[in-house]
Amino acid sequence: MGLFGTSGVRGVVGEELTSEFFLELGMALGTCLPVQSTVCMASDPRLSKDMIKASLNAGILSAGVNVTDLGVLPTPALAFLTRKLDCASGVMITASHNPPQFNGVKIWDPSTIGYSREQEEAIEKVYYEKRFRTAPWDSLGQVTTNVTAREEYFKAIEKIISVKTDLKIVVDPGNGAASQFATDLFKRMGITVLPVNDEPDGTFPSRPSEPRADTLVKTIQYLKDEKADLAVCFDGDADRVVFCDEKGFLGYNEMIGFISYLVAEKASNKTVATTVETGRLLDHAVAQAGGKVIRGKVGDVAVAHLVKDYAACIGVEQVGVYILPEIGMHPDTLYATLFLLQNMEHPSEIRTFIHSLPEMHFEKKGIECSNDKKQNVMKEVESVIDVLEPEEVNLLDGIRLEFSDSWLLIRPSGTEPLIRVICESESESKMKTLINKGKTMVENALQKVNP
Repeated sequence: MGLFGTSGVRGVVGEELTSEFFLELGMALGTCLPVQSTVCMASDPRLSKDMIKASLNAGILSAGVNVTDLGVLPTPALAFLTRKLDCASGVMITASHNPPQFNGVKIWDPSTIGYSREQEEAIEKVYYEKRFRTAPWDSLGQVTTNVTAREEYFKAIEKIISVKTDLKIVVDPGNGAASQFATDLFKRMGITVLPVNDEPDGTFPSRPSEPRADTLVKTIQYLKDEKADLAVCFDGDADRVVFCDEKGFLGYNEMIGFISYLVAEKASNKTVATTVETGRLLDHAVAQAGGKVIRGKVGDVAVAHLVKDYAACIGVEQVGVYILPEIGMHPDTLYATLFLLQNMEHPSEIRTFIHSLPEMHFEKKGIECSNDKKQNVMKEVESVIDVLEPEEVNLLDGIRLEFSDSWLLIRPSGTEPLIRVICESESESKMKTLINKGKTMVENALQKVNP
């Protein structure tokens, strides 16, 4: 089994992930990079960040590669600065939306795209064969600290976009990497900001690091109490963002649909890139701008390559990932938020637009499944899917079944020990029927694999 999932290396610290593991991962990464090249490194505020950083640093330096420490930064800033600082790679220490006991590493190349599977396989080959390059004492890498990284990102954003709005915006980083970063950037852009959960804290004490309707109840109440217009809510490393208004959570497919529509409306190439997890609401939204949607594998790296290959105007994932090529090929939730505020007079426009589209019913369930059993479970599921009589079967990433008015996806998570069952339908009753059938299929397959 490889080291990397759909979003880098990830696991529970002290169990799958140890200091010894990160030392050798750093040695493997350093071996794959040119001698005396430079890696920039940042992290979210998780408590394990210092241990992981020290271990990675030791491994990278031993291979004769330098490290520039950028401190705690959101993933969008780290990815952008990998190119801006002319680094050979960017290393982000984060477990994104996972709970605080998790951590991991995601690696970016100078194009601002996360490492491809081929690049990851090169690291895995060195790691498993233990063929590490060891630099002599006078060629070891050195660590430097960059204290201007935050300012460099802010200045770059200011050159690309300006925002004029009278809206009052609640910013909720959830004590993650965007704490005291998003607020400062938005204030600098002239936006009225009301921060909440804005102190970096790797235990995520205020709410879970994944922003969802059920974890943002207090944030929505704060928005109402302060008579604010919109809440912008980030996950642990700010590679995902969701939005709320006075009526509540604005939805995942709804917001990627609205923002994609705004982007496509202005673009010459109106192609929007996404994944097999994304619903048809996006297609309806983009069609309003005369655009079309292309789908590929799950993960921002796969979406970035679709954006690049098809010259798409935007790449999105249903969970709140936004890739806008004018800033880079990485998820940049900060820039996406600024684009939204630049092109919207009032949040009521979002619900008005969504209500103009065909009504779609969407639901996602997760069934616990250990990583070592996922492949066998999926084989069992694939063997029985014909009983659902799908019109089309897509095996690009998981099993996506297409019906005239619905679709069902069964797919192993690349970041958690889960198999996800996702369904969307024009009919709420059909959606519930299909998703329950999919869930039962997975549960039955689990019993066969693990009697």
